[in-house]
Amino acid sequence: MSDQHTHQSFETRAIHAGNTADPLTGAVVPPIYQVSTYKQDGVGGLRGGYEYSRSANPTRTALEENLAALEGGRRGLAFASGLAAEDCLLRTLLVPGDHVVIPNDAYGGTFRLFAKVVQRWGVDFSVADTSDIESVRGAINDRTKLIWVETPSNPLLGITDIEAVAGVARQAGVKLVVDNTFASPYLQQPLSLGADVVVHSLTKYMGGHSDVVGGALVTADAELGEELAYHQNAMGAVAGPFDSWIVLRGIKTLAVRMDRHSENAGKIVEMLTQHPKVTQVLYPGLPEHPGHEIAAKQMRAFGGMISFRVQGGEEAAVEVCNRARLFTLGESLGGVESLIEHPGRMTHASVAGSALEVPADLVRLSVGIENVDDLLADLREALG
Repeated sequence: MSDQHTHQSFETRAIHAGNTADPLTGAVVPPIYQVSTYKQDGVGGLRGGYEYSRSANPTRTALEENLAALEGGRRGLAFASGLAAEDCLLRTLLVPGDHVVIPNDAYGGTFRLFAKVVQRWGVDFSVADTSDIESVRGAINDRTKLIWVETPSNPLLGITDIEAVAGVARQAGVKLVVDNTFASPYLQQPLSLGADVVVHSLTKYMGGHSDVVGGALVTADAELGEELAYHQNAMGAVAGPFDSWIVLRGIKTLAVRMDRHSENAGKIVEMLTQHPKVTQVLYPGLPEHPGHEIAAKQMRAFGGMISFRVQGGEEAAVEVCNRARLFTLGESLGGVESLIEHPGRMTHASVAGSALEVPADLVRLSVGIENVDDLLADLREALG
């Protein structure tokens, strides 16, 4: 992170970090450098270190500097998707024979990467309840190299005490990776709590408008950042210049969007907890949520993701999703528009039959920034 942004507020960093005026024209928005290669001033005479856009591109550099500033890290790296970022991280840090501790509630794509891809080249994993420190400690063995955490988790909105797990990781001599997608750096900054690497799906809250796919890694350690950058270039799943520009544009309004997401979600949770057809609401802002106190300590607000369970089982949950109109039935999350989905049949179908299987009567909401009264009316109609 640039020293000039160290003491600035989050909102200021979101708008200005990495967004320097174009030196040629003075344009206040960094250009989209839609280019593959760069003229050299003699063999090896690179201008600004740019030679080929897989290795580096000025628009992507602007985004990566911005990401590092927002997470309080030394190095940010942008990828073609969140899973591309995860894949780069795992292949950088792990070799055959290593072991990883993963959470018992996680994005289905992350589980699929471990269970169907990474495990095939000799890396094993164990599942732990990361909200329980003793469960994490008990899952570590002498081959463990990483502890993987999502908080809030997807889709059950579990909360992990990042600082406490970071202590366990340090004691065991392993690295802690935190997927910060649900919170965004506006609500939570894992590196400041002891995490080694932060993972993002930039597709979600960072982009914020359901119009781009991307991923990111941010690390507090400059040496690790160099290792990750080497593998990013060697493996090649980089964010393109236009995608980088779109994410940068989205990030500028991240703070105001997250405030509205959280505000709307709080009002929807209040309605859901009183609805006769809702049997359970999963949201860390509820005082009865088992992770509420930890979430209040490590998060600025509780976010825009809500999951709830309904009377009538799986078919009733599917019908709620089908009857919604303003809440769009679709996968993903974090956009300005509200989304509804059935995790068991959609985003988390890949965990069926595993320790990460989700309840069949579960509905997940990504609460957007529309007028909350309209959202409440739509949910009441969907619930019947």
